[in-house]
Amino acid sequence: MPIKDLLLALVVIIVWGLNFVVIKVGLDGLPPMLLGALRFALVAFPAVLLVKRPNLPWRWLIAYGGTISLGQFAFLFQAMGNGMPPGLASLVLQSQAFFTLFFAAMFLGERLRAASLIGLAVAAGGLALIGSENGSHVPFFALLLTLCAAACWAMGNIITRRFGNIDLVALVIWGGLIPPLPFFALSWFLEGPALIESSLRNISLNSILSLIYLAFVATMLGYSLWSRLLSRYPAGKVAPFSLLVPVVGLSSSALLLDERLSAVQCWGGLLVMLGLLINVFGPRIRQRLLAALA
Repeated sequence: MPIKDLLLALVVIIVWGLNFVVIKVGLDGLPPMLLGALRFALVAFPAVLLVKRPNLPWRWLIAYGGTISLGQFAFLFQAMGNGMPPGLASLVLQSQAFFTLFFAAMFLGERLRAASLIGLAVAAGGLALIGSENGSHVPFFALLLTLCAAACWAMGNIITRRFGNIDLVALVIWGGLIPPLPFFALSWFLEGPALIESSLRNISLNSILSLIYLAFVATMLGYSLWSRLLSRYPAGKVAPFSLLVPVVGLSSSALLLDERLSAVQCWGGLLVMLGLLINVFGPRIRQRLLAALA
C-alpha cells in the first residue's frame, strides 16, 4: 500500500479513535438520545439533497439505518451516559467482529473458523475481567449496553453484505434519514420534553463542536476515506487497520480525559485485543505454519 493510502488509513484511525472522546464531551451537555437525534439529522441534511440515493429498496435502507445507525449509537450513547469510559467503549465495541461471525453463521450459513472461536474465547475472558470490578470503573449495565451496540453494528454488517458493490458514503447519508425521528421519540420518552428544551436552549459551544465532529468528521470524512480504501484494496487488507482504533481511543481518553484503568481492566483490554488479533490473523498464521511444515 503506497504511503499516501497508508496516511489516509491513519487519518481514519485517528478520526474514529478520537470519536469516543468527542462523544463523551457531547454527552456532558446533551442527553444521549437527543445527541443521537441531532447527530444524524446533521448527517442526513442537507446531504440527501446533494447525494443520489443508493440503488436499494427502502426496506434495506431502513434495516441498515435501524441497526448500524440507530441501534448501535442508541446503545453506545446510553452506555457512555451510564458510565462506560470512552477508551474502553472503543475497545469493547470491536466485539462486533465476533457478533458478525455468529450472525453470518446463523443467517448466511457461513462456517465458523477455529481461529475465530479461539479468538472469541480469549476476548470473552478479557470482557469478563473488564466487568469484574463492577461499580468501580465500569458499571455492568453500561458494559452490557456497549455489547448490545456491538451486536447492532454486527447485524448491520450482515445486512450490508447483501448490498454488493455500493457507494458507502451515499449509504451512510441516506441511512442517516432513518434514526433522527426514532431518536427524538426515545429522547421524549426517556429524557422528557423539559430536558430536551433545557438542553437546546442552553446548548454549549462544546456540544455544538461535538455534533459537528460526529456528523461531518467521524461520519462523512471517516466513511468517505474508508470507502476509498475499500475501493482500491481487498477488504482483508483494509479491515485490520480498524484494530488500531481502540489504541487511539484508549490513548486519547487517557491523555484528554484522564481515563485511568485498573490493572485488572488493562489485562482485560489486552485479552480483548489479543482475541481480535487471533480472529483476524489466525488463519494466515496457520497457513504459513502448515506451508513451512510441508
